[in-house]
Amino acid sequence: MRVAIVDADRVDREQMRSLLAYYEDIEIVAECSSGAEALAAIDLANPDVVFVDVAAPNLDALELVEAIEATHLTLQEGPETKRPAFVFVTACAKSAVQAFEIRALDFLLKPLERVRLEKAVARVRALVKQSEQSVNDRLLALLDDLQGEARRPSRAKRLIVKSGGRVHFLRVEDIVWIEAAGNFVRLHSYHETHLVRTSMKSVERQLDPKAFLRIHRSAIVNIDRIRGLTPSSHGEYVATMQDDTRLQVSRVYARELDRLLAVYGLGDR
Repeated sequence: MRVAIVDADRVDREQMRSLLAYYEDIEIVAECSSGAEALAAIDLANPDVVFVDVAAPNLDALELVEAIEATHLTLQEGPETKRPAFVFVTACAKSAVQAFEIRALDFLLKPLERVRLEKAVARVRALVKQSEQSVNDRLLALLDDLQGEARRPSRAKRLIVKSGGRVHFLRVEDIVWIEAAGNFVRLHSYHETHLVRTSMKSVERQLDPKAFLRIHRSAIVNIDRIRGLTPSSHGEYVATMQDDTRLQVSRVYARELDRLLAVYGLGDR
């Protein structure tokens, strides 16, 4: 645990350093006699916790906390840059109110007692462990996402379509919508339509789910080719495509459409 000590009194700083030296898992990375000095040191040393005298000159504890928070608002929080926790140290019990107002981790009265300091250190230790676990969880989640991307089969950019005795290379982005037609699937692009003997599930597996959306058991649409949506009864929609085709969005598939509306901020229904 990385600790900074901010106290105007040299003797008090030495006492705090001596008491904290008892703990093998604590490293004192900065000692400061004023708030202004502490701002620079904390930015450089990146401590987990700051033991700060409420009466530090030039910058009181509340201003110090506010200055550090203002600095970290402009930074992207991560393993190398984080807002430290604060433990207030003072000879005045009334200052405890100020500590609670800025959500200090703990509050210690001078002269320091080892038993009371032990409780503060335990809180610091728990906070640091929680922070490390949070970072580990984020890293593991990122790793899972990356591994998932690696396992995911690549999506086709073109579909090879055999139609009318010819072989067509149809760009996926040119497809406006797809409909089921018995044992066939009809692919609608802007200028032509192809009837292919295959299933909707087979076609859907080849399409990027971020670009194509199933809106009905018999219809798949290119999201980029939707011109507009009109709410209808019972939670359903009517989708108007860029080729002027109007398609019913069934209630079963409307939930996914609602999710897209929420994600991309298209407003309420």
